[in-house]
Amino acid sequence: MSDTAKIIYNEDNIKSLEWHEHIRLRPGMYIGKLGDGSSQDDGIYVLLKEVLDNSIDEYVMGHGKNIDITIDQGKVTIRDYGRGIPLGKVVDCVSKINTGGKYDSRAFKKSVGLNGVGTKAVNALSTHFCVESYRDGEVKVAEFKAGIITQDHKVGKTKEVNGTKIEFIADDTIFRHYKYRNEYVENQLWNYAYLNAGLKLNFNGKVFVSKNGLKDLLERKTDTENLLYPIIHLVGEDIEVALSHGTQYGEEYYSFVNGQNTTQGGTHLAAFREAIVKTLRDFYKKDYDTRDIQTSIVGAISIKVEEPVFESQTKTKLGSINMAPEGITIRSFVVDFLKNQLDNFLHKNKEVADIIHRKIQQSERERKEIADIKKIANQRAKKANIHNKKLRDCRVHLTDGKKTDDELKLSSTLFITEGDSASGSITKARDVQTQAVFSLRGKPLNCYGMTKKVVYQNEELNLLQHALDIEDGIENLRYNRVVISTDADVDGMHIRLLLLTFFLQFFPELVKQGHLYIFETPLFRVRDKQKTFYCYSEQEKQDAINKLKGKAEITRFKGLGEISPSEFEGFIGEDIHLEPVIMGEKTKIEDLLSYYMGKNTPERQVFIIDNLKVELDKAVNEEQEVMDLEVPEESLETA
Repeated sequence: MSDTAKIIYNEDNIKSLEWHEHIRLRPGMYIGKLGDGSSQDDGIYVLLKEVLDNSIDEYVMGHGKNIDITIDQGKVTIRDYGRGIPLGKVVDCVSKINTGGKYDSRAFKKSVGLNGVGTKAVNALSTHFCVESYRDGEVKVAEFKAGIITQDHKVGKTKEVNGTKIEFIADDTIFRHYKYRNEYVENQLWNYAYLNAGLKLNFNGKVFVSKNGLKDLLERKTDTENLLYPIIHLVGEDIEVALSHGTQYGEEYYSFVNGQNTTQGGTHLAAFREAIVKTLRDFYKKDYDTRDIQTSIVGAISIKVEEPVFESQTKTKLGSINMAPEGITIRSFVVDFLKNQLDNFLHKNKEVADIIHRKIQQSERERKEIADIKKIANQRAKKANIHNKKLRDCRVHLTDGKKTDDELKLSSTLFITEGDSASGSITKARDVQTQAVFSLRGKPLNCYGMTKKVVYQNEELNLLQHALDIEDGIENLRYNRVVISTDADVDGMHIRLLLLTFFLQFFPELVKQGHLYIFETPLFRVRDKQKTFYCYSEQEKQDAINKLKGKAEITRFKGLGEISPSEFEGFIGEDIHLEPVIMGEKTKIEDLLSYYMGKNTPERQVFIIDNLKVELDKAVNEEQEVMDLEVPEESLETA
């Protein structure tokens, strides 16, 4: 008899979990991937969003023009000035599944939050959760830990104005080593401001407010000096769009449904892209190739849909077909709106219409010029058998269908490595489900100032774009995280800069949408016969030496190839250290690349001279401590 046949299956095998137990056991079902805060779609930002959504819904329904947000040492506090949760339902709204205001369609048909499942998920996944509701001079307070109520205070008197305050601390046993990054939080808050003109969000002393909606969004997200014409801003009932053409390669879109940032698009974004093509073809009376019209577009769309259907609890991709259960299709709604409003705009603004026409014609010429080169490059990539020689692929990808859960797709990662030893170690240690490895041969080409033509002519860059499947833009990007994994030495830093140049030059949207990371490996291994510590900084090294309280063996890692596969298992698992590549506000890519990758400018020479002595002293000090060397004073003077 087999072992499986011996398993007993009876009443004892059937278990019923409490609501908070189920959320804690399967958090990915409710908030997508967990993460540590290094990615903008990590769970701690979803927790923040779930609470904010309820406050936003209050504003949309005409209650409260201000929301106060503070984050201090991991504790999040959100105070709105809406109506406040009905006092008798405060506990139920944050701890009872299927309890909330949005189930009453009369209250709000186009709601995002309104005390649905989201707030319960925040409660269950927090070590501390406190809700306070103020209504007409009375206050109700309830406190929880991991979803379990610890203090159910009686209704009392208050002088606070109406509204709700929620305070929580995410559970660090679930979100390991997490920290909030202000850049990601501020990006969330700006999106709320753009979609709710007049709403004022106060975050740690900084105010976020917008007067012009999606027009303001595009002005902040793009380098307006590189836009070919002023942003076209069109507003209708339940729809708002903004668009322009830039000089960058590829397309760049921002999409929203009922205030939710649908980072993976969906039916509304597909309709928007189709509508632009259809309208421009009809206006210019020529059947231009879709790619020629869409190249270099930067656009944003926001629609409001009754009872929207998303493809997951995290609401990153719209699946709805219709505007309302019995309404017209989203496709027809968006196409008809653009066909009327954009067409009218172009007829009234001949100068803009001419600029767009010239841009389309230019894109057509460039596409035809590289058509033959592109065809040869594709054949070469096929011949190179990329999936065997260059790419050690994983099983789950960002573009997989519904068969794969959100957390796995959002965890899909490609490590770009240098050399056989480093790629070999990572390949042996990786999780084959979600982690892939692409091995570079030699240093990539410095492609600053070059055209897209060079990508097809250069074998390494061509194979890399094929591995990522971004040849025609990042819509089909196969991995949620693209990780540059190079040595922490001069050559490694140079390769890192060359890869950053490649992505910023030809695929800036991959960086702007938060897909690019730098892999941080430990600088030191500190150990004795009993314990081993891996340290990512000088301070961590000193702390480890102090903990061992004795003679410690210190190893300074200088290359990924020096780290064994067994050690790598710890570095690329749950405790992986990734530093996101974040584009600052109003960052001008051309200026950035010119400074770092162009000809030696006076500014760069001054920077190098000012920092060389500091870095040299630091390097010498590390060598003295690790190797216990005596460095003569004259050697420093010579250096």
